[in-house]
Amino acid sequence: MSYSAQTSAGNRIRSLLDENSFVEIGGYVTARNTDFNMAAKETPADGVVTGYGTIGGALVYVYSQDASVLGGSMGEMHAKKIANIYGMAMKMGAPVIGLIDCAGLRLQEATDALAGFGSLYLAQSMASGVIPQICGIFGSCGGGMAVSAALADFTLMEEKTGKLFVNSPNTLDGNYKEKCDTSSAKFQSEETGMVDFVGSEAEVLEQIRTLISILPANNEDDMSYEECEDDLNRVCEGLEGWAGDTKEALRTISDNNFFLETKPAYGPAMVTGFIRLNGMTVGCVANRTEIYGENGEKEKELSGGLTSRGCEKAAEMVNFCDAFEIPVLTLVNVNGYQAVKCTEKKIAKAAAKLTYAYANATVPKVTVITGKAYGTAYLTMASKAVGADIVYAWPGAEIGMMDAVSAAKIMYGDEIAAADDAAALIEEKAGEYRQLQSSPMAAAKRGYVDDIIEAKDTRKRVIAAFEMLFTKREDRPAKKHGTV
Repeated sequence: MSYSAQTSAGNRIRSLLDENSFVEIGGYVTARNTDFNMAAKETPADGVVTGYGTIGGALVYVYSQDASVLGGSMGEMHAKKIANIYGMAMKMGAPVIGLIDCAGLRLQEATDALAGFGSLYLAQSMASGVIPQICGIFGSCGGGMAVSAALADFTLMEEKTGKLFVNSPNTLDGNYKEKCDTSSAKFQSEETGMVDFVGSEAEVLEQIRTLISILPANNEDDMSYEECEDDLNRVCEGLEGWAGDTKEALRTISDNNFFLETKPAYGPAMVTGFIRLNGMTVGCVANRTEIYGENGEKEKELSGGLTSRGCEKAAEMVNFCDAFEIPVLTLVNVNGYQAVKCTEKKIAKAAAKLTYAYANATVPKVTVITGKAYGTAYLTMASKAVGADIVYAWPGAEIGMMDAVSAAKIMYGDEIAAADDAAALIEEKAGEYRQLQSSPMAAAKRGYVDDIIEAKDTRKRVIAAFEMLFTKREDRPAKKHGTV
């Protein structure tokens, strides 16, 4: 039995992969450094188990760090083993999964360890957008390893033992761990948006398996399809009731109600994740104005405005989908920008990034306006104007500069002030404005909406749209890359 079979690092790999599928590479590698009496220290596998195996029959490459060997610290050979796995994964076009438990740089190896870390950063950067990169954090992920985790496409974290930090909490001026544990899964998922999923070790490993099952193997060879067992024409009765909580709306229209949400704790006014439509993986972005609990009770109402955090995570989702040829579905229900001082610091730049992400993406893009679609905030949310291929609207949608009552008050301010019955006049003028300017019909007549559809028909209409768009090809201006 090899050394790695007896460690927690090896156990995690076996729990993650299909039974008996793991093949270890570099199991006999140890540290080369002899400074600081390192030659006398045992460094089996140099603190990281590397190799390949399968998840649901699909090839994946994996590395798992062993905290029992010098704290799982990153040394020269440790880094080379991981970079070697990346090199193989790039040749074969398969995902890389990192199971992290790392104390950071190995101080005894100094510049050798630094150079090794740099080679890992380069490998991850070159692999970005070519193969999916998934990172699961089970112990410490500190300093430079936190940057490595951020370079991955998806980061998952064990809720109790996982620690993610650049600077540990106690080194931050005026802070200490008991006051604000900035390394905790809670902080990293709610406040920084670094972490996509939080759970127990078993739950994190299961989420990784689910991710692998729905993602393409690489940016060219798409293996993310499965046979659809759900009715393609299934009518989703009562779907309009989920116009506020679009997480449930997405779950309802998906094949067999499958929905994998990303970053649920960060910027909850925006929902991002993956569903399946006719067996095809579809990335989703949706505004959210209500949050319902598992018991069906409404837990919270949100403002309905775009937030900087929501824009950030939506832009990440659109960029990932575009890189891996995953179609994007957008559900729109937005009344403008959130009017909060802390949001104001970042909202313009964040909205610009999301606007650019949508405009730059060449994958099929379908948008459904489920509620309000006001002002330039709507333009940012995959409107026809920034490149959506198909835009549908539910009958009760409102599309325009602002709500009809506010518009009427501005346009007819003098008349309203002089009127005997101001309320009646506002209602009358708002009705006229709604019909002429902000109704789905008004937008459809101008070509900004392709069709007005019943909410219950959303699943079959969206599936049909993506089927039609399957062979979409679209060029962009010749340039190295954008700068937004």
